Amino acid sequence: MNRTLQPGQRSEVWIASVTGQAELLYSTDEILLEAPNWTADQSPDGSALILNGDGKLWRLDVASRELTHIPLTGIPDLNNDHVLAPDGKNIFLSANDGHIYRAPLTGGHAERITEDDGSWHFLHGVSPDGAELAYVGIADGDFSQPGRLLTIKSDGGAAAGVDVGPGHCDGPEYSPDGKWLYLNTESFSSVKGHAQLARIRVDGTGFEQLLESDTVDWFPHLSPDAQYASYIRFPSGTEGHPADLPVAVVLVPTGDWRTPLHTWPLFGGQGTLNVNSWSPDSGRFAFVAYPLTDSPKD
Repeated sequence: MNRTLQPGQRSEVWIASVTGQAELLYSTDEILLEAPNWTADQSPDGSALILNGDGKLWRLDVASRELTHIPLTGIPDLNNDHVLAPDGKNIFLSANDGHIYRAPLTGGHAERITEDDGSWHFLHGVSPDGAELAYVGIADGDFSQPGRLLTIKSDGGAAAGVDVGPGHCDGPEYSPDGKWLYLNTESFSSVKGHAQLARIRVDGTGFEQLLESDTVDWFPHLSPDAQYASYIRFPSGTEGHPADLPVAVVLVPTGDWRTPLHTWPLFGGQGTLNVNSWSPDSGRFAFVAYPLTDSPKD
């Protein structure tokens, strides 16, 4: 079922800068927008954000602040796991039937990539050469079981597992050089739900924790130049990545994950920062807040 706004709630799409500034780009009380990607088309710093909402795909022009629907066929309603292909022409999408698809970024027919292998597939990363996808598999769609890190060729085929321990993992995403997968995992803690940030080489070696914290940390996203990372911080004791909580979006230098450069507290969680939302020039990234207070309309 597609997520909807609560009475009195808004979707606010923000753009944050590595200098610490933040700008409200778009606000609406009509649709629950989630998980921005930043396009690399038409200008050096990207021209638009791609989001999902109401099971559909949307394009938000950064200059005009106009939101337009991207029509897709051959695919069920979408969830908030989508990543742009490196060629700038296609997008990979997770849908509510548990499968991963590829579709033209301008709209059109979507083709299914994953097979009926008994698992649900939640996409999060595409390799820099566009040849491979990283996703989380949930066996039999049983969400009481931990998610497993898997990779698959971007044109389909058999999946390959990457061992990151027994704990639930999520958000696997390739580093810009294609050598690492960054993710969050519960494998470093015996406390249920205590996700921490980690990475592992694509060959399955070098699994390491990036940050040890008392908070529940999800979805590490590296900037294209690999100098910065954003992630979302949930309160201690949170299980999963639920919606409608006081959370924080955090910016760190990748050379020191323990020392935030800037932090943006907000009301949100699910949908705020599920996918990589960095601009192509590595200077800005986008996130979504869901305040229950009245905010000025765009």
